[in-house]
Amino acid sequence: MSSSRTPLVFITGASSGMGQALARRYHDAGWRLALVARRQQAMADWVQQQGLDPARITLHAADVTQPDSVIAAAHACMASQGVPDVVIANAGISHGMDSSERADLDVMQQILATNVLGMAATFQAFIRPMRERGSGSLVGIASVAGIRGLPGHGAYCSSKAAALTYCESLRGELHGSGVRVVTLPPGYIATPMTAGDHFSLPFLLSADQFAERAQRAIAAGASYRVIPWQMGVVARLLRLLPNAVFDRLFAGRPRKPRLTPRPLTGVAAPADPAAPGTPDVPAASGADPDVPGHHPAPPSTP
Repeated sequence: MSSSRTPLVFITGASSGMGQALARRYHDAGWRLALVARRQQAMADWVQQQGLDPARITLHAADVTQPDSVIAAAHACMASQGVPDVVIANAGISHGMDSSERADLDVMQQILATNVLGMAATFQAFIRPMRERGSGSLVGIASVAGIRGLPGHGAYCSSKAAALTYCESLRGELHGSGVRVVTLPPGYIATPMTAGDHFSLPFLLSADQFAERAQRAIAAGASYRVIPWQMGVVARLLRLLPNAVFDRLFAGRPRKPRLTPRPLTGVAAPADPAAPGTPDVPAASGADPDVPGHHPAPPSTP
C-alpha cells in the first residue's frame, strides 16, 4: 500500500449487498473508493443516503460480463485516482439449474460470464501497473460452493470452482512481483442473493460482518481465507466424503430456485431485477450483474 497518499480500493458489484458493505467498511477506514456497477444511479443514491464523502468516491457504470466495459472503468479509475491498492472482484449472480432444460444453458452462460470472465476482466487492466509499482492486492470473491458440485447448482458451483482455480493460477503467475492475489470464499451471507433461498443457511453472516472479516484478511495478505472459518471446516469435510456418501447425503435436498420456472424453447427468460433473491443479471438477459454475494454452498449442512 502506498504510504504517500490515501489508499484506494476498486470494488465491482457495488450497487447492493456485499459490495456496499465492503465500500462502507473501506470508506469508514479512510480509504478512497472507485465503485463499479451497471446501476450507477443506485450507487449514487446509496452514497448520498449513507452520508459518505463524495470527494473520496468515483462511480463507474460497467457490465462485468462485457470485458471492454469493466476494463474501461478500470482505466477511468486509474486516470482520475491512480492505480488502486486493492481491487475486489465482487460482482456475481446465482440461480438454480436443470441441465435437461435448454433455457438453463443460457442461464449458465450468464453465470459463468459474470462469476468467472467478469473476475478476470476486473483484474486485467490493473495487473501491469501493479507489477510495475511492485504492490497491490487483487481480491477474488469466490464461494465454498466451488468446493463440491451440489445437485441443482451446476452453473453456480462450476463458476465458483473456476473462480477458485483462476485465482490460484493468477497467484502463481504473480508470485514474487509484490502483487498479492487473495481468494475469499464466503459461506452464507445475508444479501439479496440468499433472500429467496428456502433451505437452512448455517453460520449465516450479515454483509457487514463479512466485510469486516474480509478487510482484515486482505490487510493481512492472506492468500486464501474462508469466511466464516466454520464453513471452511464444513467444506474440507465435504471434500473428504466418498462420492457415494456425498451423493446419498445431498439427494433430494432443497435446491436454489431456477431463473426460468417452466421450460422454454431456446430462450432464456429475463430476470426481474425487483424480485426477491434475483441478483442483478447481465444486460443480455434484461437486468443487472451487480449484486454480489457469493454464497454458498450446501443447501444444508450434513
